[in-house]
Amino acid sequence: MRILFLAHAFNSLTQRLWAELEGDGHEVTLELDVNDAVTGEAVALAQPDLVIAPFLKRRIPDAVWRAVPCLVVHPGIEGDRGPSALDWAVQEGERDWGVTVLEANGEMDAGDIRASATFAMRDASKGSLYRNEVTESAVACLREAIDGVRRGVRPRPLDPARAGVRGRWRPAMKQADRAIDWTRDDTATVLRKVRAADGVPGVRDAILGLACHLFDAHAEPAGAGGAPAGAVVAQGEGAVLRATRDGAVWLTHLRALPGDGAPPLKLPAVRVLGERAAALPPCRPSAAGATWPAIRYEEDDAVGVLHFAFYNGAMSTDACRALRDAVLAARARPIRVLLLAGGPDFWSNGLDLAAIEAADQPADASWRNIEAMNDLVLAILSAERQVTIAALQGNAGAGGCFLALAADRVLARRGIVLNPHYKAMGNLYGSEYWTYLLPRRVGPARAAAIVANRLPLTGAQAAALGLVDEAFGDAAPAFLAQARLRAHAVAADPRFGQLLTGKAARRAADEAEKPLARYRDEELARMKLNFFGFDPSYHVARHHFIHKLPKARTPSFLARHRALRAR
Repeated sequence: MRILFLAHAFNSLTQRLWAELEGDGHEVTLELDVNDAVTGEAVALAQPDLVIAPFLKRRIPDAVWRAVPCLVVHPGIEGDRGPSALDWAVQEGERDWGVTVLEANGEMDAGDIRASATFAMRDASKGSLYRNEVTESAVACLREAIDGVRRGVRPRPLDPARAGVRGRWRPAMKQADRAIDWTRDDTATVLRKVRAADGVPGVRDAILGLACHLFDAHAEPAGAGGAPAGAVVAQGEGAVLRATRDGAVWLTHLRALPGDGAPPLKLPAVRVLGERAAALPPCRPSAAGATWPAIRYEEDDAVGVLHFAFYNGAMSTDACRALRDAVLAARARPIRVLLLAGGPDFWSNGLDLAAIEAADQPADASWRNIEAMNDLVLAILSAERQVTIAALQGNAGAGGCFLALAADRVLARRGIVLNPHYKAMGNLYGSEYWTYLLPRRVGPARAAAIVANRLPLTGAQAAALGLVDEAFGDAAPAFLAQARLRAHAVAADPRFGQLLTGKAARRAADEAEKPLARYRDEELARMKLNFFGFDPSYHVARHHFIHKLPKARTPSFLARHRALRAR
């Protein structure tokens, strides 16, 4: 079918659905939701069989849904309506939730139903649930809905009895709904409120006199030593520890409100607080979770597992250096296999663009960050005593994709989204030794096509291209368990010595043909132009991306219907 996506942004769900439907053989194009006139023009140009709205903040214009079948992907159970579906579900502690695909009509989220699915709710942030359970359910539901449209099956009206009392209209969640009462809310309530505001908009609050929004909360099992509720008692790993009524939570990121002196960007809490946090005593978290602290290492016989779950997958200069040091420390251990596990939501998205944007000299900060990324890649590439395996549980983009390719073997979860290219960020050239790592896996021609494509791939599609060695698993925990088994099998292989000998021989041959230092120098010469040259495209694109400025038009590589007209 000819399918036109209508979306507010090309977010992770939209990217996954694009890749899946294109893989199913559909002709897919996309128009960003600018205004009704632009939407109408897009429909006229694309002549779609079907319009799909995977992430839309406004109603589809009447003239569109009356003329073309329009499917809306709603992250809520049947009957749920409103723009904050997942926010309410997380904050109110729903034990199960769902996704509904419905036909558009004149009311938001009120059309007849094409497909629906439910899933168990984890104790996780809104963003994590959206990238995992919501996305997997949406893929299945959308395929069912498209099949129904193709076969001429009529959608079914909402059954109030099936929807139950939970399936109802709820308004957009406001900051008053999210507000934390530190004297009354227990730790579980604080966690739910911060997790429900994950990504956007955060919970508005004040810390040490600074008005800000709170992000990314984690419980501290040891509590706050009897400090009064609301007191900020310590700092550690860039986060601050704040007492609750019955315990304490770590807050890893804040965004200051404009006008308070701190940059109004989402950054590590201690950096945002600046001098306000200087007197806070250092403290280490008493327990490690799946996503924080960011870096943790564990060892199981001959396999070392290095987890790195950086917030949103962004890796600052300091993060890259810390991870490089962790790789070097693991290499010094008596292990045979180093399994690089990333995090359950993100493997890596490369440079920390928010930290760069907040710097006094963003060009200099960009340079330091890419040098640190290159040092990290080199630490993995030069591991001589271990076989390295990258296990991509979560999404990866830009330099994060090429960081994974530094490993000897790359495993990916089937449904993750990979964006192995840089050009969408202001025609950034990229480094991380990609001009060596990518062609050695897929060949020069395919490498050139991949980085020029600017489009997402699923893990399964990446495996078909040879970008990764194997794709399997549908959920991050099960995938990581299987990756561990594969790592142990490599460690126990009686031919392990031959594996290391062969690895060393290939690296020596590659080095003799062209040293790694030359690849790095050539890439950085191009990056220097991106950072310090006359063309400001990278800096403009980064600014727009970090500040979430709306696009005035859809990029041509997504709006294929417009590209065809231009020809």
